[in-house]
Amino acid sequence: MAKLTRRDFGKLTAAGVAGVGVTGIAETAAGASASLPSLTSIVTRAVDLPAAQGHRVVVVGGGWSGLTIAKYLKIHGPDLDVVLVERRALFVSHPISGLWLAGMVNLEAITFSYLDAAAHHNYAYLNASLIDLDREAKKIYTDQGWLSYDDLVVCPGVDYDYASFGVDDPAHEQLLKTRYPAGFVSASEHVTLYNKVKNFKGGVFVLTAPPGIYRCSATPYERACLMAAVFKRENIKGKIVLMESRDQPAVMAEGFLAAFSELYSDVIEYMPSSTISSVDPETRTLSTDFDDVIFDDAAIYPRIRGARLLEQLALADPKSAQKEAAIDPITYNAVGDAHVYAAGDCRPMPFSKSGGTASSEGVYLARLIAARARGESVPWESPHTLCYSMVNTAPAEAIMVDGKYRFDKASGQWAHFENTAINERDEAKGRKAFEWAEEHFRDMFG
Repeated sequence: MAKLTRRDFGKLTAAGVAGVGVTGIAETAAGASASLPSLTSIVTRAVDLPAAQGHRVVVVGGGWSGLTIAKYLKIHGPDLDVVLVERRALFVSHPISGLWLAGMVNLEAITFSYLDAAAHHNYAYLNASLIDLDREAKKIYTDQGWLSYDDLVVCPGVDYDYASFGVDDPAHEQLLKTRYPAGFVSASEHVTLYNKVKNFKGGVFVLTAPPGIYRCSATPYERACLMAAVFKRENIKGKIVLMESRDQPAVMAEGFLAAFSELYSDVIEYMPSSTISSVDPETRTLSTDFDDVIFDDAAIYPRIRGARLLEQLALADPKSAQKEAAIDPITYNAVGDAHVYAAGDCRPMPFSKSGGTASSEGVYLARLIAARARGESVPWESPHTLCYSMVNTAPAEAIMVDGKYRFDKASGQWAHFENTAINERDEAKGRKAFEWAEEHFRDMFG
């Protein structure tokens, strides 16, 4: 008996279920591998949640975007039945993780419970992984069973694209992920990076900032500053080499360059205009057209792409250089589907992929979905990018950027407006960085 492939499973979750029938699926499973009976139960069993009480909106992905959308759906549509589906059991924030890396906050300050968020904001939390989607039947399939929706919001975040700098050997990609993780997606990466810095004995520590729009624009430069502060504080005889293809930092360039030269000239070596052509994790070598950089340790950040889940669910734009979602840029609707939305860092608009941006975007999208459920509409609102970047630890000093976006119909392009960068570091903005984080954590978790 041939194995049941994912393509076959996709057929089962749609018209294939009706055509084959439950008995036919069970017979197929009985003659195939031992793992297939559990597949059968997923197809035929509903998740353990009460029946929907009204219009049900399912939000998949519990990052800054998904958490904000779930909360504000209940604020703007109190009668909505909202379910947040998230595969993680615990939330650890990427924004502000640099402060933990530098010993300015403890891990508890960036770690939160999804149960608390659901309880405070009166929505349901389902700890499950999304496997498939039947858009005709308006059902999602998870490892805990299926769930029907009236509206679906997918916020799967991003994945790394190691092939973007010449890594096409699966063994090398695995080595990079485990030995030199970028520290921009999972909590495990953050913990590994924290331990790397804590236990670094000296030498060259490489950081990279990828091309394109990535998560989050300021963080590679902020991370370099905070790691350099740790090196100086702990008397670590090491050098941080920050490499990127741009000719200057992607955001707040003046402020970061001033910090590099005025605070960390003996620790940070900034290498702009350095396009990485290959990485060899075995010899610990990054190559550009002009240099080979040999490192003792590293956090290597490749170009990002929309989460692979988008392609599995047929929601990715095949024309997108970063494999992001194919959506209407104003309503966030998947192309051709008024009941499926994609939001957060997987969206294709050139907005900052930052926590604050995702949060403000989520408030707008929740308002839009709640209004549509009532047969109403709301005007588009620009996301708001407000970012404080810590560049010094003693004293705690930060720089900041504040801006919004608008669409130019004549050119068909997005542009910044009301954009302000304050590059002079000071303690007032350092305090604001902590206040900004506390405000957002309260908003998402109560």
